[in-house]
Amino acid sequence: MVLFGIDRFFDEPPSFLQHQRIGLVTHYGMTDTSFVPTIDRFLHWPDAQLVALYGPEHGVQNCAKEGEPVSYQIDLHSGLPAFSLYGEIKEPTADMLNGIDILVVDLQDIGSRYFTNISTLYYCLKAGAENQVPVIVLDRPNPIGGVCREGYPPEPNYQSFVGITDLPPRHGMTLGEIARYIQDRHWPQSSLSVIPMVGWKRSMYWMHTGQSFISPSPNTTHPEMALLYPGTCLFEGTNVSVGRGTVHPFEWIGAPWADGHRVTHAFNSQGLPGVVARPVYFVPTRDPYAGEICQGVQIHVTQSHKVHSLLTGIALLQVFRDTYPEHFRFRLPSFDLLAGGPQLRYLIDAGQSGHFLDDEVEVLSQFEEQIAPYLLYD
Repeated sequence: MVLFGIDRFFDEPPSFLQHQRIGLVTHYGMTDTSFVPTIDRFLHWPDAQLVALYGPEHGVQNCAKEGEPVSYQIDLHSGLPAFSLYGEIKEPTADMLNGIDILVVDLQDIGSRYFTNISTLYYCLKAGAENQVPVIVLDRPNPIGGVCREGYPPEPNYQSFVGITDLPPRHGMTLGEIARYIQDRHWPQSSLSVIPMVGWKRSMYWMHTGQSFISPSPNTTHPEMALLYPGTCLFEGTNVSVGRGTVHPFEWIGAPWADGHRVTHAFNSQGLPGVVARPVYFVPTRDPYAGEICQGVQIHVTQSHKVHSLLTGIALLQVFRDTYPEHFRFRLPSFDLLAGGPQLRYLIDAGQSGHFLDDEVEVLSQFEEQIAPYLLYD
């Protein structure tokens, strides 16, 4: 059974934290393996003083809608100030860090560069470097494993909050490893400590950890959804719904103008490894098409270790573009920022998206050499 960084931290608390004032970057969905919220673990820890909370996208309460700015508030449970790191301010300011000796980060990544907790971590390391505040990252599993990697890092002009550094869409790293990578490449003057997990292996998917999966964001429902996300998240840059507000976001993909049976047939005829589609009807609660009946597909994972998440998403994008050229549209610059540049869009429009990954093996081989010094697990 895997133990998280938070468990190891309190099993063997670092001696240098005695009597320190702690700022905690987390939300109430983050718990130890006994389901005690990380906030409560620090709040009731007698050896140091928790003095402030900092919330990523969706806030400390983990309930704000995607893309919705979160404002400063006093957390009702702890009585502590809860600063927002999602909105106009994404980086902890000097005022936010005033009175903080150590900044502790406990966030769950889901294995994809689009997931904005990576960018929040980046800005925490930046703020720590600029304000001489050490950062501790409590590590957690990558729910879709630490072996498979997919796609390309974003082009330099297309780095954004959904791609803050040069990671491929499926990166195969833990957040602690990413922290070490970011520190060395961007903020070497920062002081970083990573508390590793116990028992995690790179070959593990979440199902192998022996731990329950707690949603790290309102639309991150379960590990199977996380496995599809590096591919299906690309639909966020189109006028096709990803099923936000339904029970299967990023698994249900469709639109009012689509025929789910037709899309299913076109997708399944490609015989992609580890996945199969079936037709679905659904009503999203978020745009596009909030409150409208959509037709489309649910992507089912049949063999996790065979899934190429990005290829799955690209193939489905091509089906929608080819089948409904009069309806399908890209939303710019959103799609290009997610894709890491305009090349994928050009190829989809030309009906040539199958060539997008032609250089993937070579690029990822270079990436794996690049990240090797920062990896913590076998």
